[in-house]
Amino acid sequence: MAARPNTPPRPIIVKKVVEAGHAGHHGGAWKVAYADFVTAMMAFFLLMWLLGATTEKQRKALADYFAPTLVPSKQETAGGDGVFGGDSIVSADQYPHRAAQTGSRSLTIPRDVVGGPKEASGRERERQKFQQVAKSLRERVQQKAELRMLARNLRFTETAEGLRIDVIDDADFSMFAMGSSQLTPQGARLFGEIAGLLTDLPNQLLIRGHTDAAPWSAGAGTNNWRLSVERAEVTRQYFAFRGVAAGRFARIEGVADREPYVPSDVLDPRNRRIAITLGWRSGEGG
Repeated sequence: MAARPNTPPRPIIVKKVVEAGHAGHHGGAWKVAYADFVTAMMAFFLLMWLLGATTEKQRKALADYFAPTLVPSKQETAGGDGVFGGDSIVSADQYPHRAAQTGSRSLTIPRDVVGGPKEASGRERERQKFQQVAKSLRERVQQKAELRMLARNLRFTETAEGLRIDVIDDADFSMFAMGSSQLTPQGARLFGEIAGLLTDLPNQLLIRGHTDAAPWSAGAGTNNWRLSVERAEVTRQYFAFRGVAAGRFARIEGVADREPYVPSDVLDPRNRRIAITLGWRSGEGG
């Protein structure tokens, strides 16, 4: 028997195959992301539908429902006393912006949740009180012989700020000494009658000084702007001296000759005047 050739043994090769994981394909993370996407798309389409299928009033009510921080700021204002603060269909009255009502949606803050006609009647009562003030002041001036002729120097005008009482100079009467802020005796007596009426009223006061357009010399050291402010301040001081509470004065200002009473003649003495405005009460001025 022939001998086998002396051959080395064959090597044993072990082949290891490592397969990549399939968790990326078969896990649940992508499902969560897909669900979020579908939910977002559904919300988007719902929003688009709401925008097209609802009125502006309904959209505002929805916005207020999802923003509860707005509710406290709207309660106790114009409209009903529900969670929508006046935007409910069953509100007693929405914001007073219709005929016979006063104010606007953004500014009106009534005292109660009923709104509307009550606020209108409140302003009417205030207007009647202003008319009574004007009547009383005319009567007080006419009852005094030394002031009777000055009744024509009083003008009464209802403005957006309230009742404006204009005290006007003329050729025969000056509230202040010429070119100064010193009250004349007649001016002080007339202001005293006005102060007597204002003392018992709760309304805020606005005082504005006006001058004519008479020029000043370069060395005078003053001008019409300064003079108009000084005269307004002297008026305030005199009213305070006669008993008008300091907290009643809301504003004093001077406008020099920029708002002439007689635009056709800027030197007319009637352009020199003090405007005293009796302001509307809060919530009653519209």
